[in-house]
Amino acid sequence: MANTPQAKKRARQNEKRYAVNRARRSRIRTFLRKVEEAIASGDQSAAKAALQAAQPELMRGVTKGVMHKNTAARKMSRLSSRVKSLG
Repeated sequence: MANTPQAKKRARQNEKRYAVNRARRSRIRTFLRKVEEAIASGDQSAAKAALQAAQPELMRGVTKGVMHKNTAARKMSRLSSRVKSLG
């Protein structure tokens, strides 16, 4: 348990950060799931559109510190190659 005022404040800040980051991560996963569903349906145009929508979300997660840059790049690369192979 936090005893000093500074530690109490840090605990409050950590709770807020955790909630914000969790929401961001959930939002990113939702966009990725939409791409996966479009790929599974076999519709390349829908998959491309979903991928275009997911790209900025992934990069925003990187800039906000929710996800590592290489992780986002790897996910984008793998998804784009799968979308490309549909056609």
